Amino acid sequence: MLSRVAERIYWQARYLERVENTARLLNVFSNLLLDLPGRTKLGWRALVRITGTTELFATRYNIATESNLAQFLIADDCDASICSMLSMARENARTTREVMPTEAFERINDLHYYAQSAADSAAVRSARNEMLEHTIESAQQIFGMLAGAMSRDSGYTFVRMGRALERADMVTRIVDVGARKLFTHPGKGSVAPRFPEPYEGILWMSVLRSQSAYQMYRQHVRRRVNGEDVVRFLLQDEEFPRAAIHNLTTISKVLSKLPKNEEVAGLVDEARRHVMQSQVADLIEEGLTDYIDRLQIKFAAIHNAITHTWFSPRN
Repeated sequence: MLSRVAERIYWQARYLERVENTARLLNVFSNLLLDLPGRTKLGWRALVRITGTTELFATRYNIATESNLAQFLIADDCDASICSMLSMARENARTTREVMPTEAFERINDLHYYAQSAADSAAVRSARNEMLEHTIESAQQIFGMLAGAMSRDSGYTFVRMGRALERADMVTRIVDVGARKLFTHPGKGSVAPRFPEPYEGILWMSVLRSQSAYQMYRQHVRRRVNGEDVVRFLLQDEEFPRAAIHNLTTISKVLSKLPKNEEVAGLVDEARRHVMQSQVADLIEEGLTDYIDRLQIKFAAIHNAITHTWFSPRN
């Protein structure tokens, strides 16, 4: 497989997974408003932190309101928006049609044009939620088509690797922001360090729902929803497909199908140890920021090694 084809397949998978996760986050934030008293204000800026676009957002908007965030993350002409990411995924799919199922490209193309036409109504919450739910379902269907119709060769390996790395990256961003930072005190601009029950439970439930993890969490964790268990589940549960450790393990497994995988495999194993050897109770007590920062650096190193090894070889 040509390196340029492999790179486009990898990025197509990452963009599609990023689109789905961005849609999930916006949808969960909107639904949270229905569960809370009217005087409780959501800290919408947390979405900017999760997506790593704080500086870009600040160049376009002065205040992080619901309407501004919806416009920024759905329709704006920037790399962070759903419409822009779908455009890039469509272009990558268009130029790799010879190795991808035709049905998958057609569905990506349909989703791209649907998002473009629905973006103008993003300011209206009901229309926005319908658009986001359709986007989530379509992204899942596309990945299902790829799983059901692609040969298990190097092409599908780059699909799985791109999707898994994007999932691991996003779940750690969500954990980093943390449910307790999603709210501001009524009438104040500062971030609330903690809210009493039942708000804290609602916050952590929203984190789980953003990853479709609530039901599986309740099956495997018998205690009430709490921060320590949620963080442990989303980082260290080997069986849950959106957990960080599960996706790192996926990357480790699929690497065996690719040549010259030693550098990437070593970095993935290092990241796996970093996740599994952490004591979540201590992290909750001391703060997750430094820990997640180190993990994000490891993910960036994995991505850079993938790029150098297979997309733009140094030798």
